[in-house]
Amino acid sequence: MFKQNIPLRSLSFPVTPSLNTSDMKSLPGESLLSDLDDLEEGKDLLLQDEEGKELGWIPFSKIAQVLLQQWKICMAYYETLLQAVDDAITAVDREGNIVSWNPKSEKIFQCSHDEILGKPITDFFEKYSLEIMSTLEEGTGVMRKYHRPRSNMNVLINSLPVMINQSVIGGISVERDITDLVKLNDELSTTTAYLRDLENKIDNKEQRDPFHRIKGRSHSLRNAVELAEKVASTDVSVLITGESGVGKELFASAIHKTSPRGEGPFIDINCGAIPASLFESELFGYEKGAFTGANKEGKKGKMDAAKGGTLFLDEIGELPLDLQVKLLRVIQEKQFYRIGGNQSIPFDARIVAATNRDLEQMIRDGLFREDLYYRLNVVSIPIPPLRERMEDIPELIQFSLVEFSAKYSKPIPDIDPEVMYLFLHHDWAGNIRQLRNTIERIMILADEEVIIPEHLPAVFMKNSQHAISHIPAPENGATDSEEVQIRNTLKQTYGNKSAAAKLLGISRATLYNKLKKYNI
Repeated sequence: MFKQNIPLRSLSFPVTPSLNTSDMKSLPGESLLSDLDDLEEGKDLLLQDEEGKELGWIPFSKIAQVLLQQWKICMAYYETLLQAVDDAITAVDREGNIVSWNPKSEKIFQCSHDEILGKPITDFFEKYSLEIMSTLEEGTGVMRKYHRPRSNMNVLINSLPVMINQSVIGGISVERDITDLVKLNDELSTTTAYLRDLENKIDNKEQRDPFHRIKGRSHSLRNAVELAEKVASTDVSVLITGESGVGKELFASAIHKTSPRGEGPFIDINCGAIPASLFESELFGYEKGAFTGANKEGKKGKMDAAKGGTLFLDEIGELPLDLQVKLLRVIQEKQFYRIGGNQSIPFDARIVAATNRDLEQMIRDGLFREDLYYRLNVVSIPIPPLRERMEDIPELIQFSLVEFSAKYSKPIPDIDPEVMYLFLHHDWAGNIRQLRNTIERIMILADEEVIIPEHLPAVFMKNSQHAISHIPAPENGATDSEEVQIRNTLKQTYGNKSAAAKLLGISRATLYNKLKKYNI
């Protein structure tokens, strides 16, 4: 461990003719200081080569002086080590008397060095709880053994025997206090159990109430949800309208799950994603040999698959006119024919359709059948675009952050007020889909703890309706207009106080004081 491999020859003196070497202890010339197992008291050392040639000699006093210096060096390192480590270190002799007790031991066991040193360790602790006593008796050690020396303490013990020439002369134990880690683990386990219980409650809530997945508390969105909840219990056709990305399929799915057909299948088909030449076979299916390239066994269509459940016709405005006629006939007659078939098949499914187009204008333009429109539009549910319900944005952001932090195993970052302001004043042409895409991109690329404007896509920044800027102070500078200024700023930030404080150029604490002052 320490530099004890000093060559003895480096300590030697030349052998002179007058020197009497007969009483000296002979050692090989290449011997090291560490090779000295014992010293015969008072005897000098004589170094010789393999042929017996005298290479030098070392007075006993020289050896004693060097060994004393080496002992001092070892003790200096040993004492420093005891002070430096953050573990409790205890050393005992063969009889169990304490020969070393470092400051960490004093702190953990609340027993001073002066009080305990030189006394049997069993005077202070029960023998059965002392790993170091087992080490002395058995001559074997333990590593990383968990132990509780007190009811409020947890430690990991390493205990090893101290040996010379295969004989145990004492023992050393090193105890690491892991009480805080155990407490943290217990708290983590409790928190994990709580989160799992919360997740189960949320899952159960979503299973009981599929509309719970629709995030937002704005008046316009709540009206749409309430209307969807009312119509869900019936079996009438529903037309969901709204811009791309507002969540029309989420509404359709929630209506299905809370309907009497909720246990049945939910079959969706995008009327704009399938070529017109293939759409009919996808919707109605076909019999074997119906056309060239057809499956030899035939194929069931979406109407077959939706039996007992809901058929969701997304982007219904993209349906060609000839297929609109056939769909109308199915709705009227409650039966359909597969391509190449002559046997009618009962149609037993609820129809929910969705579109981002103005079907009434399409009717005027001759692009959509009026009779089909009224068959589909028994109840219409308009979903407002995101720009008309900006108060929902903070909740949608937080929900997306939680979702994508779990997906990409990243901590949930904070949102800088400037970013929140930009989010609240963006036009969101792509609605919730665009918002989720923006948050996901940020979560993938940003590693910082706070999302700042620099993390936003360049296109997002370019298309933002407003840039961050302080609101101009009132011209008259009167104190009584400060309340109006604060109220207007809060309206502009949709109640977000951090963003409002940023725009006003004041701290959040100052803003809260003013809110209290004006009873806002």
